[in-house]
Amino acid sequence: MATAELILHSGKVITLGGRNPLVSALALSDGRVLAAGDRADVEHYRGPDTTDVDLGGRTVVPGLNDSHLHLIRGGLNYLMELRWDGVPSLADALRMLAEQARRTPAPQWVRVIGGWSEFQFAERRMPTLEEINAAAPDTPVLVLHLYTRALLNRAALAALGYTRQTPDPPRGEIQRDRNGDPTGMLIAAPDARILYTAIAGAPKLPAQQQLVSTLHFFRELNRLGITSAIDAGGGFQAYPDDYGVVQRLAAEDRLTVRIAMNLFTQRPGEELEDFHRWADMTAPDAGDDMLRLNGVGEMIRYKCYDFENFEQPRPDPIPGGEDELEEALGFLVERRWPFRMHATYDESVRAYLDVIERVDQGVGLSGLRWFFDHCETVSEQSIERIAALGGGIAIQDRMAFAGERFIERYGQDAANRTPPIQEMLSRGLPVGAGTDATRVSSYNPWVSLYWLIAGRTVGGAELWSADRRLDRVEALRLYTQESAWFSGEQEHKGTLAAGAFADLAVLSDDYLSIPEEHIKHISSVLTIVGGRVVHGDREFTELAPPPPPAAPDWAPYAGTEPYVPPTGAVTACAAHLHLPNLHSKRPDDPFAGTCFAF
Repeated sequence: MATAELILHSGKVITLGGRNPLVSALALSDGRVLAAGDRADVEHYRGPDTTDVDLGGRTVVPGLNDSHLHLIRGGLNYLMELRWDGVPSLADALRMLAEQARRTPAPQWVRVIGGWSEFQFAERRMPTLEEINAAAPDTPVLVLHLYTRALLNRAALAALGYTRQTPDPPRGEIQRDRNGDPTGMLIAAPDARILYTAIAGAPKLPAQQQLVSTLHFFRELNRLGITSAIDAGGGFQAYPDDYGVVQRLAAEDRLTVRIAMNLFTQRPGEELEDFHRWADMTAPDAGDDMLRLNGVGEMIRYKCYDFENFEQPRPDPIPGGEDELEEALGFLVERRWPFRMHATYDESVRAYLDVIERVDQGVGLSGLRWFFDHCETVSEQSIERIAALGGGIAIQDRMAFAGERFIERYGQDAANRTPPIQEMLSRGLPVGAGTDATRVSSYNPWVSLYWLIAGRTVGGAELWSADRRLDRVEALRLYTQESAWFSGEQEHKGTLAAGAFADLAVLSDDYLSIPEEHIKHISSVLTIVGGRVVHGDREFTELAPPPPPAAPDWAPYAGTEPYVPPTGAVTACAAHLHLPNLHSKRPDDPFAGTCFAF
């Protein structure tokens, strides 16, 4: 009989799989779950070298899996970026910016790259250019606000060489004063490429510091309970040039997050050439369980790319790009490369589906994994068409950060079904949850789970009526079991049933019982990937290896302390807690309609 390397007991383990959705103990061996049950069940697997972990009644969940995260690009830049995620006031944010500007040496910049909304601030507004220039008069500063605008101080304008002679790029605007001089505001009008270009104009870290930065970012993700992610590539993330760090970490067995990566073409008009070149270099599923190739996208053809700037009118979905898109998809499907496609609006989804249906009639999609990303305004008719073609939808919490602006343009009724997750689930469509971090939303999965459950933005605006929200178990499924489909790993990832990957997070608070507002402050106090401890906090600190020293030494501190609920906050009582709504909405789920009483 196999012997457990780790036994975890005396907890509340949400397995999401097998016959027992809730158990108290786990036995782990050889990177997998050996057994899940009560303490007596796992004691059979104890050996002389088994490590014993008393969970002390804490809640355990399968490791979270972000189905759309730009973590490779994010890792290369993490230790250069000042994060405003969750900062409660603009005054605090500006103080942080001023302090970081004092610490940042030339020629480096201070960068605030996404993860915040002006509505999270007590002041309920964005910083002004005057405030940013006052906080950092000499050090270049770039503050990215979603994919709508970027604020640059005078030093950053000078570093980029922007003058009154600099022309506006296509589909972008350099805001100017009455004299024609750039003010420092760059506006996506409607295209965000003007923002990508500005970010890319700032200095990079040296290669060794990029490696350290990546290690720190992945440990930060582990702190939040993330054990897997599907990397969505992204602008200025070229293959294979910008993948050396993660490939080295994988070769040295130092990755602490499982990565399934999608390749993102960087050359408008030459996308098909990239796909041909990649097909000669590698193939889907190349790699191993820690780093593997997942497919292509979310960019297939730049001509067919819509945007996520809800402050601008909806775009023409495919301005003359149907034939080019069909050619590219035909090539990918013929060679059985899975693909993902960025699509914010139903107008885009319908146009793309016309092309995908033609490809299906020709080459055939049967058995090939493919899906759309985002789909904020996808219609029920389009959902039916996606389901008929065997596709899925990966949703992200962009509305948690841009919801107020969406309501301003489209109204509360439209926001109530944006995105229409209930319709996706009722149709049995694969639906994976994620963040689209780091340039738009925060990488914090608990903010995303809060959005799914409470239906509110980070600024507190109500997006969804009560009947549109997900219960806590269903939301957790989308972040674990369901996300595994999007990398073809659903057979062994996303649950804590026997035989599944030993990927789990022991939580700081009881996810199933704490007030909704506290969900976004949850962290992990013990994170395990493949049976190996990668993060430990509080009573589990000594179980985890220490992180490497930060480099460079001027790097902002990007982490946040776990939230401690105030005295009197609701806590779990495992013997008496009864939650009548913890059931799946999927018609084919074996636990559909089941009440979990603990």
